[in-house]
Amino acid sequence: MIFRKTLAAALVTTAMLTLGAASAQTIRIGNQGDALSMDPHSLNESLQLSVTNNVYEPLVARDQNLKLVPGLATSWKQTSPSVWRFELRKGVKFHDGAPFTADDVLFTFARASGEGSDMKSYTNDVKEVRKVNDFTVDIETKGPFPILPDVLSLLFMMNKKWAEDNQATRPVDRRKGVENAASFRANGTGPFRLRERQPNVKTSFVRNGSYWGKIEGNVVNVEYTPIGNDSTRVAALLSGQVDVIEPVPLQDVARINASGKSKVMQGPELRTIFLGMDQKRDELLYSSVKGKNPFKDKRVRQAFYQAIDINGIQRTVMRGASKPMALMVGPGINGFDNAMNNRLPYDPDAAKKLLADAGYPNGFEVALNCPNDRYVNDGAICQAVAANLARIGVKINLQAETKGTYFPKILRRDTSFFMLGWTPGTYDAHNALNALMRCVDDKGSGQFNLGAYCNPKVDELTVQIQSETDKAKRDALIKEAFKLHSDDIGHLPLHQQALAWGVANNVELVQLADNFMPFRFMSVKPAK
Repeated sequence: MIFRKTLAAALVTTAMLTLGAASAQTIRIGNQGDALSMDPHSLNESLQLSVTNNVYEPLVARDQNLKLVPGLATSWKQTSPSVWRFELRKGVKFHDGAPFTADDVLFTFARASGEGSDMKSYTNDVKEVRKVNDFTVDIETKGPFPILPDVLSLLFMMNKKWAEDNQATRPVDRRKGVENAASFRANGTGPFRLRERQPNVKTSFVRNGSYWGKIEGNVVNVEYTPIGNDSTRVAALLSGQVDVIEPVPLQDVARINASGKSKVMQGPELRTIFLGMDQKRDELLYSSVKGKNPFKDKRVRQAFYQAIDINGIQRTVMRGASKPMALMVGPGINGFDNAMNNRLPYDPDAAKKLLADAGYPNGFEVALNCPNDRYVNDGAICQAVAANLARIGVKINLQAETKGTYFPKILRRDTSFFMLGWTPGTYDAHNALNALMRCVDDKGSGQFNLGAYCNPKVDELTVQIQSETDKAKRDALIKEAFKLHSDDIGHLPLHQQALAWGVANNVELVQLADNFMPFRFMSVKPAK
């Protein structure tokens, strides 16, 4: 761990030294983490998708208000309850000059649903993609699927020939540590081109001069630098070495706002932070309990839930910048019902009794896996959870690490107890149900249900939800599914975190509630 910290510090120092004087149309972004790959199908993580969405594009895009708008498809319609026809945009070129056609759409769907892809949950209900002509495709789903356009807004199109020529027909597999050319090079249709990729040091982008659409901002060059240390990141903003930082440490908000040089943009985020537990293995990994799995017992899961002082975490760790959650989705997500957002009471005594009733009167030991550079105060939250659980006799062996090693570990389910954050990419409850709460299969259902929670009734309801067009009926189905999951203590929801970006006074940009940062909305104002 000491070596990792020393190496990380050296990389930050190197990156900071490379930050030269910026031109009037250059934006320098300092983020606590890096995109782990340029492959748009390698990791279904918001930061990763935010970065690659500047280079690659979906058929259906979103505007500054997160509303669906034409992307690489100019229109779409249902020709039957289970078939959607997409008319593709003509005249679009990939960055290498190759034309965008239906063949690229068919290739992308096959790639995203294949081995190594982290985007299977976006394609698992697609039965077939058919080419009608060079600029028309039909997408047939396994059943009626009225929210398909919403689902496709995060599936980025790749060029078939480029992938074949570069031996990148399969996605980079983060679970297995498998890399290919798509991790370090890129060939999209988006408003920015990848110029240089130095993983964990700096990634540079340049405006695509032949972009088919409108680029609202005036930025020409973007320099993206991971700066994991909070103090270093804030110092870089205040000294003018970078123009934007994300996230702003909550304790530094007032200092940045008082600097006269920069400001903090704050707003609600759609992401819910939660803890998951292995409920599948017969013997729990990384635990003092041998021969069985305590997390299979609802009483143990509930004991952990009621031992966590979420209001204390909100007050001391998050400095008020969070909303405690009882559900796996929060405000801003279609299907969220605030009347259901009632957490079980914080009650250490009740938690101790539940553990004793389950056969663990003295508690037990278990490892908790957490990132320390992905979510707001993620490492500190896990430390607080560990302290809370210690009060009921549970010894947490906290394993906090950079997301570059954390995500591959938990995605291959090499964990017993873990933290994850989730922003439904469709801004709809179905996304969370399908990806986080549905029983796991090899087609992409429950792809991020890393603890393998499974309730067949929840699965049944999820399928009904995706095909129901009557809003009242659909909301009732969502409510029923969430109640079942909550009653099962399928996961341990914590809170919905808030956004905090530090922005130089001469920079204008758009803060989206999904925490995406589109370069095309950024402008640098002339110096006075």
